[in-house]
Amino acid sequence: MDFLHLVFSFVVALGLLITVHEFGHFIVAKRLGVKVLRFSVGFGRPLWSRRAGPDQTEYVVAAIPLGGYVKMLDEREGEVAEIELPRAFNRQPLWVRIAIVVAGPLFNFLFAILAYWLMFVIGISGLRPIVDEVTPGSPAALAGLAGGDEIVMVAGRDTLTWQGVMQGIIRGALDEESIALQVRDDADGLRRLELDLAGVPLDDIAGRAFFTHLGAMPLRAKVPPVIGQLVAGGAAERSGLKPGDRIVNVDSQPMADWEEWRAYVQAHGGQAVDVQVEREGTILVISLTPDRVAAEEGVIGQIGAYSQGADRLGAEFYAVEQYSPLAAVGKALGKTGEVVGLTLSMLSKMLLLEISVENLSGPISIAQYASHSAKIGLSRFLEFLAIVSISLGILNLLPIPILDGGHLMYYLIELFKGRPVSEEAQLLGQRVGIALLVALMGLAFYNDLARLFS
Repeated sequence: MDFLHLVFSFVVALGLLITVHEFGHFIVAKRLGVKVLRFSVGFGRPLWSRRAGPDQTEYVVAAIPLGGYVKMLDEREGEVAEIELPRAFNRQPLWVRIAIVVAGPLFNFLFAILAYWLMFVIGISGLRPIVDEVTPGSPAALAGLAGGDEIVMVAGRDTLTWQGVMQGIIRGALDEESIALQVRDDADGLRRLELDLAGVPLDDIAGRAFFTHLGAMPLRAKVPPVIGQLVAGGAAERSGLKPGDRIVNVDSQPMADWEEWRAYVQAHGGQAVDVQVEREGTILVISLTPDRVAAEEGVIGQIGAYSQGADRLGAEFYAVEQYSPLAAVGKALGKTGEVVGLTLSMLSKMLLLEISVENLSGPISIAQYASHSAKIGLSRFLEFLAIVSISLGILNLLPIPILDGGHLMYYLIELFKGRPVSEEAQLLGQRVGIALLVALMGLAFYNDLARLFS
């Protein structure tokens, strides 16, 4: 069921965004008098098709949902009747061709604004940015952050949730080494701090271990040390541990929560430990020897057991960002501009090799994010759609032949030279563009698989 949900979420998300992008090309072409022959969402074998409208445009849904296209009347792609020559794309003035090409990415940005607007009207919730633990010697500790502090502002922008803090710090780290924070302590006192990230690589801040490298862990619900699901044949099952067992202590050391229990297990791979558990009101002592397994951090202990689940934090630890329909317009515009700026900064840093290309994500990661956000709720799914729509718009504006940005590059050359780029040059550009896209997709797939199996 999880796999089906993942596939369904991916197809819905990507299909919607591709449709928006291609509809931009389609509607502007129609409005400017260009004849559209086909509107296709997806590539490959058609799963559904229908002809409609005065021009009998063919609408197609194809089998491979990784793109789409709008086919227009064009003398370069086939013979055109003399009466229809004024409606051929290649016969249009330069400004018309530019408008049609730009319309696809533009509609992606407009869709992002709409998605953010709807998200802010519905309201999006998240954990308030309250610090739980601070690692000694970390950037957070050196800045003066302490347990119980709530980060209320990053670089002059309000932060209602941890997600806002993360985005603010990542955005700041791309441009500056020092970031201004405003925090509120337990006594409601406000103070200004300077977070120095000079010694922290951008990859660490932008990567999955954000909180570890920052050195400030968010206040989360405590996971009690209660055994949930067991892995068949694992050390926990072999020792006699059962679902529902509460870990009281290990080698006479009390276990306060699941993280403490997991850390102890990982530190004792291959060593027998005495585990005191509470089972149905009875205290038992079980001898357990964690298996030794290889991990990124070295050889660790593993027993093959999952936690029963976390206790939920009270409502006072959550914040909801919600605005009136009118106020949400400004917030949506600002958010879209912010994400566009952040995406462009990340892209430029990658091109300058200041950030690893490992940060690129492909279809597998997109499918995972789509499924995860859809499970959380509509607001998070809308946020996901907005981010991917912005990425799709920016990607298509890159000056790579066969992408919209490549066509715009040709049109700019035509504008300065006074004549179109030769067909031979365009064919060569297509080959180069296809090679670049294949390489980019290959790298994205590799990153996805590396994350999946790491």
